[in-house]
Amino acid sequence: MADIESLELIEKLIQFDTTSYKSNLELIEFVRDYLLSFGVESQLVYNPEQSKANLYATIGPKDVPGVMLSGHTDVVPVTGQNWHTDPFSVVEKDGLLYGRGTADMKSFIAIALAFVPEMLRANLTTPVHLAFSFDEEIGCVGVRHLLKMMADMPIKPAMCIVGEPTSMQVVNAHKGKLAQRVTVKGLEAHSSLPHTGVNAVDYAAELVVYIRKLGKQLADQGPHEEGFEVTYTTLHTGKINGGTALNIVPKECTFDFEIRNIPGQDPVPLLEDIKNYAFNTLQPEMTAVDKDSGFEFNQLSGYPGMFTPADEEVVNFVKGLTDVQGLKKITFGTEGGLFTERLGIPTVVCGPGNIEQAHKPNEFIALEQVAAMNSFIRRLIAALT
Repeated sequence: MADIESLELIEKLIQFDTTSYKSNLELIEFVRDYLLSFGVESQLVYNPEQSKANLYATIGPKDVPGVMLSGHTDVVPVTGQNWHTDPFSVVEKDGLLYGRGTADMKSFIAIALAFVPEMLRANLTTPVHLAFSFDEEIGCVGVRHLLKMMADMPIKPAMCIVGEPTSMQVVNAHKGKLAQRVTVKGLEAHSSLPHTGVNAVDYAAELVVYIRKLGKQLADQGPHEEGFEVTYTTLHTGKINGGTALNIVPKECTFDFEIRNIPGQDPVPLLEDIKNYAFNTLQPEMTAVDKDSGFEFNQLSGYPGMFTPADEEVVNFVKGLTDVQGLKKITFGTEGGLFTERLGIPTVVCGPGNIEQAHKPNEFIALEQVAAMNSFIRRLIAALT
């Protein structure tokens, strides 16, 4: 029964357009009402505008730590992508389910929900906690409100499984991320008299090149952490905009860059290195021409890396629930590092689907991955009974 319910709930959840710039309340309220139909109450934790919410619920005894299943309800945009089907309607073809969020990561949420009746019938001695967040895709924003609520809970989950798509392999480590926007303020002038102005694009370019050199140094010299596809901390400039016309010395330029750090390396000293070069090497040249010129840094997003030692109880426990052998480290980020850093909850990542399908047009999950997740939850129920 739960296998059929899994597919029905995947189809239902995909129908909710929870692209990050939109509200997720319709989906969250559906989940709340679904759980309530089985007598399970939920706690909703809203953003300040009350336009989005996290959901937290417990199946089983409330005075025991238990296992938390964590997933995000938002999805990335489909704008400009060449979809062959309606992205917000599940289409099955050749053993694949197509739709935005099938892999990343509504299938995990749907399957967990489908097994709630079986969890209740099992009379769990150790509870399952459901934690569903918003705005993960724009920097793990929504879960921070949930973390504040959970920090005051007298009994917290003993472990956490984040259901991001790993093809059901257990992941015990991922990189962190620190994203910054740099605004460079210069002074306009006629391009035939460039020395009378301060070229914001030029100085932005100099800092971008410095960031690139710093990234190359990390690639060459480390530190390195084996097990990652990219074993070192990476730096990347992904967006830049500046200037108004070719014959005007540009007065402003902005660019966005990120640091994706291995768990053992703090990204803050790297950021301080970049700021030091901007403020102490480049900016004095700018202010010598115009005192109001210079740099401004603003953080766009960030989350910590996750590292859970291989001998932690959660690692061995979750390895026993999946048929996929071995441990893996991933380069993409999750909310897992926040659960460990803020609440001290040992966390692993393990979920259905392949990250290679995420964020792309015609995103899909294989039916065999859905079946594997169904088996995973059945084993979880048995282990907690």
